[in-house]
Amino acid sequence: MENLEKLINELRNLPKETPWVEFKIDSLSDPKDIGEYICALGNSATLYDKNYAYLLWGIHDQTHEIVGTKFDYLHKKIGNDDLIPWLTQRLSKNFNFEFDNIVIDNKKVVVLKIQKAIYQTIRFMNNEYIRIDTQKRSLKDLPQIELKLWDKLRSFNFESLPAKESLSQENVVALLDCQKYFDLKNIPFPSETRLILHYFIEDKIIVRQDDGLYSITNLGALLLAKKLSDFSGVSRKAIRLVVYSKQNRNSPIRDYIGQKGYASGFEGLIESIITYTSSESIQGALRTNENRYPEIMIRETVANALIHQDLSISGTGPLIEVFPDRIEVTNPGKPLIDTKRFIDNPPRSRNEQLASLMRQFHICEELGSGWDKIALECEDYNLPAPSINVYDENTKVTLYSYIPYNKQTMDERVAACYMHACIRWMNHDPISNSTLRERFKLDAASSPNISKLIKASVKNNLIKPVDPNTMPRNMRYYPFWG
Repeated sequence: MENLEKLINELRNLPKETPWVEFKIDSLSDPKDIGEYICALGNSATLYDKNYAYLLWGIHDQTHEIVGTKFDYLHKKIGNDDLIPWLTQRLSKNFNFEFDNIVIDNKKVVVLKIQKAIYQTIRFMNNEYIRIDTQKRSLKDLPQIELKLWDKLRSFNFESLPAKESLSQENVVALLDCQKYFDLKNIPFPSETRLILHYFIEDKIIVRQDDGLYSITNLGALLLAKKLSDFSGVSRKAIRLVVYSKQNRNSPIRDYIGQKGYASGFEGLIESIITYTSSESIQGALRTNENRYPEIMIRETVANALIHQDLSISGTGPLIEVFPDRIEVTNPGKPLIDTKRFIDNPPRSRNEQLASLMRQFHICEELGSGWDKIALECEDYNLPAPSINVYDENTKVTLYSYIPYNKQTMDERVAACYMHACIRWMNHDPISNSTLRERFKLDAASSPNISKLIKASVKNNLIKPVDPNTMPRNMRYYPFWG
């Protein structure tokens, strides 16, 4: 642990022991007791909204004076096992702990730092413990406390965990893109570092530690890191952009992993995608670049992938793949709502802090209107409807470049028909043969083909007649849920 002496002094300055801080001398040395204390302190840290709990040997529990200890965690044996692996095998895997020691005024102090419980309670040998004031208790004997703890666990978010700890003010501003933060928020850049940190603390980009130093949260690192590689816990969540020269994955020509945080690097990422999806044309004596996709479609699709990814899935991040005929955007995690209801459902994100700041940065839309904009752009540019595929731990959205109507499959036409119905329903306006012909930029001679498309969409239970008894030429349709 860094700044160990400073941490110890900050904890000693507490008026008394707390549910997440325990002082001992030599009386606590039994491995089973230590395991129970780890469990109790870690669960209490979650209950009291602390990132860490602490168990210190060598500190008097009443006066908080440094008295020293003989406890030696490095050479503690349980049969043939060392203490740390013995504890690790018997504790649940939803947190971390670490020992360290230091000599202060010729007296040894041992510090055990315990990460708070995340996702579920910490268990030791299949039992759960908690601290009430300064007493270790079995959690099952305290049903009201257990209920309150689970409420905390259910509201846990990855964004609030520390990505890098024990930082000075200078370290913080060196690691984060401070200028980008104030530019995106349209706020004048402060003249003093302490004012910069004030804004960062308010937005939960950093937190002040128990030892007076600072931690950059996962939220801060993901959004504003100058180099994501500086933050080992989130570096694998960097955006990866792969460009292919052909329609398959055997032809990569670019494979780029983003170095900056999502907010810091967003504009550059979108510009790169637009560059790779543009084609050059000659009109008269002039060369012009034409993009195969409206920029807003790309922006909203990428932003949605960042916001709605499941950050609890380790070792993976958003992936953007650009092919000559499509863009595939994959994010870790399954959607929280039915994929057929992306357009009409209210916004729902599993990463509320991330979504909130990205909205404040004007990177994504307010009120969940991103999918509405994607659908409208598809119709305006006569593009196929995006496809949404859900796999075991991933969601993939595919944007397609222009395909003439007579080259589209029936499934592609049905998907566009359903999206058209969703968009019109949002304005309380049903679809018809004529509105679909307008959507596909077809003339009246295509009316029989559109009638077949409508029948296929009804058969697939994606749209339904407003009034089944209406004359065929006057039939109007809503989405199946309308």
